[in-house]
Amino acid sequence: MFSIGLTGGIGSGKTTVADMFAARGVTVIDADLIAHQITAPGGIAMPLIESAFGPEFVTSEGAMDRAKMRARVFADPAAKAQLEAITHPLIRAESERQRSEALSVYHIVVVPLLIEAGERASKVDRILVVDCPVETQIERVIQRNGFEREQVLAIIARQATREARLAAADDVVINDSVATLEKLQREVDVLHAQYTKMAGARSKPRT
Repeated sequence: MFSIGLTGGIGSGKTTVADMFAARGVTVIDADLIAHQITAPGGIAMPLIESAFGPEFVTSEGAMDRAKMRARVFADPAAKAQLEAITHPLIRAESERQRSEALSVYHIVVVPLLIEAGERASKVDRILVVDCPVETQIERVIQRNGFEREQVLAIIARQATREARLAAADDVVINDSVATLEKLQREVDVLHAQYTKMAGARSKPRT
């Protein structure tokens, strides 16, 4: 099935754009949402996380303590690699399951670290980047999450650069500080028509 990889830096507005595609009947598979599900109370990753990191990284409800884990992995690259070794295979497996059940003519996979993961090589046909200036990212995340500026900068520093994402992009949606929802809706309409046409061409048998 024709597949679009949607990505962008933290605070770029990936979820807003993905929701617009979903409203048009497109199957959207969100890696972040899956990550939250597998680390929620009863999530399949939780026994492995508790075994690897200890009960202090599990909340009283049985979920991963995100704030504590965030601090740990930012301070310790080995811990970050250990957490990813647990969660990434589970996220990929669930993503594949959802992709196999997608009913729309094409589907969108939302992967914040798509560029870093080299996802194009095997998984998506086109890369759609939601883009905005770094300063806009910082302002949005501070407002949304209540993080300190230094925290946001540290997260951005661990992601692909804006330039790297744009260089890898087949399509770009600009979601800067002056972008309106109406403008985004129009851009999504254009892309939806484009992707539907591409998916249809892909599915036609060659004669």
